[in-house]
Amino acid sequence: MAMIWLAYTLTKSPLLVGLVGFCEQIPIFVIAPFAGVFADRWDKHKALIRIESLAMLQAAILGILTFAGVVHIAHIIILSLCLGVINAFEMPIRQSFVVEMVDRDKSALSNAIAVNSTVFNMSRLIGPSVAGIMINAVGEGWCFMANALSYAIVTVSLLMMRIKLPQEIVERKGKVLQQLKEGVQYIGAHKIMRSLLLLLAVVSFCNASLRTLAPVFAQDILKGNANTLGWLLSAAGVGAITGALFLTKRKKSSMLRRIVSFTGFLLGGAMGAFAFSRSLPLSLVFMGFAGLAQMMHTACTNTLLQEHVADDKRGRVMSFYTVCLQGTMPFGSLVSGSIAQYTSGVWSMAIMGAICIVATLIFRDHGQKKPRIITG
Repeated sequence: MAMIWLAYTLTKSPLLVGLVGFCEQIPIFVIAPFAGVFADRWDKHKALIRIESLAMLQAAILGILTFAGVVHIAHIIILSLCLGVINAFEMPIRQSFVVEMVDRDKSALSNAIAVNSTVFNMSRLIGPSVAGIMINAVGEGWCFMANALSYAIVTVSLLMMRIKLPQEIVERKGKVLQQLKEGVQYIGAHKIMRSLLLLLAVVSFCNASLRTLAPVFAQDILKGNANTLGWLLSAAGVGAITGALFLTKRKKSSMLRRIVSFTGFLLGGAMGAFAFSRSLPLSLVFMGFAGLAQMMHTACTNTLLQEHVADDKRGRVMSFYTVCLQGTMPFGSLVSGSIAQYTSGVWSMAIMGAICIVATLIFRDHGQKKPRIITG
């Protein structure tokens, strides 16, 4: 939140705010598929420790530049790009690491993903509110340093874990491009994976406009400040946590597929309603529904993929999940920022919501087959 707020404060340009989002996410689109190959080779536990340490360093550098009063939009763009490279490796490895945390017990996997999502979205609820207060009270620099501290806590938590090493996966060898091709063919051969990933890609593309344009709505449309932005993002966090808590109770695969379709429609509708709202309370309600829809859509997609995928291809499949979830967001940020620059934030948000609804109509799954492990 502090990064996009600082970018908008420095430039007053929705296009440049969109560019910051683009630079943070584009490495995921390019690098994550290759990272998935290494996720199937590496000790995920040790890899995550190193990756989180690098993220801590990135946040600390941004904080130091801000404290020194020399931060420029170019610094934000470059460090956003660095964070994107880090996340390109971190996300597929972390997503595929969840199954190791529950010792490959797939009966517990759905609950584990839901609990993971609950914890993740607690930060979306608490973080923006705290950030809004901190920005107004002490400035963005302290937000960046608090972020660095959070990565330090994650690193310590990883060091305290005792994970059984899956030797048969970690020791896999071979050409990276060949194994990447195997992953693409594996997904392409199975309709349920194709449909889930294509719909997730479009939903994430559209959802990026909520984060990118939130400062525009907070300042220009709702006539607020950093606290207003914090409330908007926190409302999305409340909705996300509500959805995550709903999913902590084991759901059948057929129910998860229905949720995936329904939440695509809900997200598009909530975005359209938020676009034309001029009341802060109503805007908070619509942001809450958007957060609920986005979280439940991604968590259910995650669970369905992990229930179907074979262990030796888990890292590669989850890397494409990461590409569809995060890798499409830079294009969504760039497109929504460009539309807002030349029309308005309102029409940009409404258009993205409409695209989300149309994509759900095209890619939604009507099948009711029971899940099975796809080994081909």
